[in-house]
Amino acid sequence: MDGILNFLQQLINGLHIGSIYALIALGYTMVYGIVKLINFAHGDIMMMGAYFAFIGLTMIGMPLWLAIIFSMILCAIAGVIIEKIAYKPLRSAPRIWALISAIGVSFFLENLFLLIFKPDPKPFPPMNIKPIRIAGLQISGITIITLLLSFAIMIGLDIFIKSTRTGKAMRAASEDQGAASLMGISVNKTISITFAIGSALGALGGFYLQ
Repeated sequence: MDGILNFLQQLINGLHIGSIYALIALGYTMVYGIVKLINFAHGDIMMMGAYFAFIGLTMIGMPLWLAIIFSMILCAIAGVIIEKIAYKPLRSAPRIWALISAIGVSFFLENLFLLIFKPDPKPFPPMNIKPIRIAGLQISGITIITLLLSFAIMIGLDIFIKSTRTGKAMRAASEDQGAASLMGISVNKTISITFAIGSALGALGGFYLQ
């Protein structure tokens, strides 16, 4: 019986961590699927998301849910700005140029936040969410929130990509940007939206992994 409970406990833990990695991967692959860019700065967007949430919780005094939204919005804006400044001018250049630009953005963000926040650890305030016990299993409150929110976002994103005009525009731009442009799709706007969504998902993953 103890072996079964231990297996189920580890299964839940695996789902918890896996759902976080899935959110991060979704944001990463959305960008790659459209612009075919290995965005090395995506990990730094995660870092920014954790810092923004930290600022919201400790310096501004936001509740947890609002700090998460605050972090996702700021990272979405940052993602769009990075795309406009660092990637858009190189869209028709050799692919290696965009790759080097992505590495440069990554180093810039890392050193900028290191300069601002220093290398000292920044502990998040404790989250007083009571665990739930089910038949001998103990599931932490943050695990439940993570799983529910992650699955809700994944389902919502799937519906968004398959059923909305913007989602269909993303799929068209991923297939052929030239043909999508000829059909009246604003490729630049579609790419910016993709970076915004991908960066917001990265921020959420960064908050979970803090």
